[in-house]
Formats: sequence, structure tokens, C-alpha cells
Amino acid sequence: MKLRTKLLISRSVPDRNVNDGSAAAITCDYSHQEYDLCTINGSTLLDSASSTIFAVGPHTKDKYHAPLKIRPYPRKSDKVAMSGVKELNLIEAQPKLSCAVTHRTPALVFSAAGYTGNYYHEINDNFIPLFITINSLFPNRDVTLVVTEGKLWWFQKYAELLSAFSPHRSIISADNISTVHCFPSATLGLIKHGPMIIDPKLLLPNPKTLLHFRDFLGKVYTKSGTPFMYPKEKKKPQLTVISRTHSRAIVNEEDVIKVGEELGFSVHVFEPSRSTPMAKVYGVIHGSDVLLGVHGAGLTNFLFMRPGSVLVQVKPIGLEWVSRTYYEKPPKYLGVEYLEYKIEVNESSLLQKYGADSLVIKDPGAFQRKWPHKRVHWTEQNVTIDIARFRKCLIKAHEKAKIFMSKVN
Repeated sequence: MKLRTKLLISRSVPDRNVNDGSAAAITCDYSHQEYDLCTINGSTLLDSASSTIFAVGPHTKDKYHAPLKIRPYPRKSDKVAMSGVKELNLIEAQPKLSCAVTHRTPALVFSAAGYTGNYYHEINDNFIPLFITINSLFPNRDVTLVVTEGKLWWFQKYAELLSAFSPHRSIISADNISTVHCFPSATLGLIKHGPMIIDPKLLLPNPKTLLHFRDFLGKVYTKSGTPFMYPKEKKKPQLTVISRTHSRAIVNEEDVIKVGEELGFSVHVFEPSRSTPMAKVYGVIHGSDVLLGVHGAGLTNFLFMRPGSVLVQVKPIGLEWVSRTYYEKPPKYLGVEYLEYKIEVNESSLLQKYGADSLVIKDPGAFQRKWPHKRVHWTEQNVTIDIARFRKCLIKAHEKAKIFMSKVN
């Protein structure tokens, strides 16, 4: 079965052509900054026990081919993330193994290691790339997902979403099978366009955007695609506060809640955990008129927000680039209104810990150039919000929310 690929630069394996001049069985593209992608254009055998995938065919007999290798996780330039991703071997050979399970659809193999465990990375490094890859290589076709290094909790948390990508096939946890599985072909790796980005120009002739991904999520997490219904008697806009109890927590969260209520919000504090069902997360966020939180993984839930609703990002010191890249620009593509409250030095816990003359405070960019200094502004910083100044931001959010509610109702 021939795969439709959109590789910018394809590196075919040398000296591996079949005698009739057809293309090499294994083709790998290592040219991208964030991901590698390999394809096996013919019979494929997966031996999970040896982390080896075989390209099997008549041309493999009596001829040795050095294996190719791939770590199928799309953060190739991040050594920390990739250090925990298992390397897979791709070999053109006739193994002394037989198929215990034979599948009729191509395999798409990827890793759930790396930074999995962080909600932002699960969406950005697993599911957006999975959406891109399937729409790029397998549009309107069945595919069997083969996941390496997937934890039980991860499969449980994302069971509905994984099934939506491959509705007619079982999801294979490669680390939990003891038998040999065979496929008509295979793709290893996931295509990534950038942080929280889907570039339609790279998906021609089937262009998709972040809007399509948001709609896909909506179909997964609403019953039978039924639109979310809102009570007509609802008069106060709902402000949902994403609460954090560790780094980047709002120390005076109660004061934030109080001023929100004073301004006319119905305030709901939400701290989803790893075990919180995704359908519940979707329902809470989709029903919110304003979503408020300090920069962090919880703001990834903007993908569940309705066009016209409001995202308020509290931006700590030293996190300007990631705040802008992850949660300022992408929501605008979905029609979500964006506001931000930028923390001043006296509102950051880092001031008391490191002092005003520290590079941590005076020049965070210079301080972060070396690892592990880079993590200080993420892991050691909490914020105590200046309520008088913050009130102005919430007034704007309330005005936008009322406009939004008037259009919805």
C-alpha cells in the first residue's frame, strides 16, 4: 500500500533498491529540526521485544542491510526530552519470526515518552502532531496506532481521543505485547509544525488549521456532537480560574476570587489533575466565558474555549517568549479574545529569594542561557498579584465577556 508523503527532503537508503528499479523499502527523512520520519513501503513486521521493525520482502533475502534508527517523538533538538525516548531499529531483513497478528491497515508508530506527564506537552508533542500526520499522510484512511512507552494512565486519560484518530482499529501499546504484529506498511514518527501550530500550507492539498483541531476535539468530548447548551437565565459571566498549588501559584488567590465576584463574575476555581476525565475538563472550560491562569500547562485548555470568550494570561517575569508563543498567539487563531496581566518584579517571589540586583531579576534572558538556570523562572516562582492593578484587567475581561454573552444568547 503506497503512502502519501509530503517529505521536503527524502533520504532513501542507499543500495536497497529492488532489482526491478522500484523505490527502496525504507525511506527516512532526518532533515527536520524537530522530528524524524521514516516509512516502510511494504510488508512490515514489528518485534516489540527487540525494539525492531522489519521491512520484509523478496529483496531482503541473502543480503545484509545496516539498520536505520529513529526515536519517534517530535522534540528532536531537545536532548532532555529525547533522552527518555526509546530508539527503534529499522531493518530490511527476513527475520526468523512469524506473524501472530496480521493487520490490514498501515501502522503509525510514535512514542508517548519525552515530556509526557505535562498536559501542554501531551497536546503539543503528541496530539497536534498526530492530527497533522494523519491528515498529511492518511487523509480519509484507516490507520493502526502503535504507541511505544505509553503509560496506563495516559491510555486511560486519552482513550476517547486516541479512538477518534483510529475509530475502527484497536490502539496497540507496543510495550505490552509479547507477540509479533505485521502490517502492510508503516510510518514511524510524527510531523510537527511548531509550538501550538498547524500550518495549512504544509498540509496541501488537504489544508487543516488549529480551528479544525479544535472542532475535532469538540466532536470527541461532546455526546454525539451535540452543541453545548447554556442556560438562558444565566446573567453573570463565568470566570474559571486555573489554580496551581506548586510553581507559579497565585499566593493571594482568594483576593483574586473576591475582586472577580465584586466585578460581577460567577467565579469557579478549577484544578484538574491527571485523573480528571477529559470530557469534564472540556465541559468546564467550554462553558466558561473567561479563563484565567498563570502561564502554565493548564492554559492549554484554551483549545476548548468558544470563539468570543476571553483568555486572561498572568505572565510571570522571565517567561515572556513562552507566554507569547504558547498562549498569546494561538488563541487568536480560534477567535478567542486575549488579555494579559504582566507581573512586575515586586509581585514575584523571586525578588525576595534572589534580590533586586540578581541577574534572575535584572536580566532573566541572560540568566536562562545556561541549563539548569533556565528552569528557575518556571519552577521557583510564585506570584502575589497587585489587586488594584489587576482589577483594571478584570474590568476589561468582564466587558468582553458581557459582549460575548449577549451574542451567544
